[in-house]
Amino acid sequence: MLYYNNKYDEIEKMFIERMLSMAILAFDVGGSSVKYAVVQEDGTVEDKGSFKTPSDLEGFYEGLRQTKAKLKKGHAFSGAAFSMPGAVDDARGVIGGSSAIPYIHDFDIKSAMADVLGLPVAMENDANCAALGETWIGIAKDCKDVAFFVIGSGVGGAIVKDGRVHHGAHLHGGEFGYMVGDDGADADGATILSTAGSTENIARLCERLKGLPDHSLDGRKVFALAGEGDAEAAKAVKQMIESLARAIYNIQYSYDPECFVIGGGISAREDFVPAIQEAIDAILERVKVARIRPDVRTAEFGNDANLIGAVRHFLQTK
Repeated sequence: MLYYNNKYDEIEKMFIERMLSMAILAFDVGGSSVKYAVVQEDGTVEDKGSFKTPSDLEGFYEGLRQTKAKLKKGHAFSGAAFSMPGAVDDARGVIGGSSAIPYIHDFDIKSAMADVLGLPVAMENDANCAALGETWIGIAKDCKDVAFFVIGSGVGGAIVKDGRVHHGAHLHGGEFGYMVGDDGADADGATILSTAGSTENIARLCERLKGLPDHSLDGRKVFALAGEGDAEAAKAVKQMIESLARAIYNIQYSYDPECFVIGGGISAREDFVPAIQEAIDAILERVKVARIRPDVRTAEFGNDANLIGAVRHFLQTK
């Protein structure tokens, strides 16, 4: 046992304990970049960085090796936590479905990453990780039952039940984007939430309404135009907001979560969640029997949510 007799010894003690504390090496694997960080067991994020997503599997493994080599000089790792796209089956170590990174699918990638890093590995779907991060120490830390939405080019989601991700029988728990908004016939059949509630859709819709070339607008520009009073942009935004409000209302009265958390880049707009809440209130005005007002919150962690949630999943599997 070590004994510390003065303030200098205490400083040395703190330094040694810091050096010997076990952290988790976290990765958030995306189509364009792989973000990484050292995350302490209390969720503190340190030494963040990223590298461009490699074009092949061996390049991916090499990126993991180099990241660990760079970060291990100041840290001791108890394991590695991964946020991954696709239908992630941590128990089998396999990622099903499809994503922008085709080489990660349909084999035991978990064991391979553990061999590359020489560490225990846990992996979870990216939207599920974001939900776990916000439920653990973020905007929903006071809640055990949460529905999480990720709004972007589509609509992703996750269900947290009793503080843990509910995966469902087919790993589709929380895939709110598949919900049918109406039975109208567009080119792909019925309109699903991932179309109607996405920033991609309002950009394309606004372009059509204004007679503009394809891909001349994005979601942020449409919201800006709507704020300036542009009628076509306002119509596109209204459709998106109402689609999301209907989905949240329906989930409130089926799953009945304590709160909803809205993530994705567009959620950073101060008017976004209030607009959804206003549209929900309009539904409640029409449905007199409904007495529960959904509690809708804006995600807190932004780009760090997946890293923090991946670590939460790792700790839950220990």
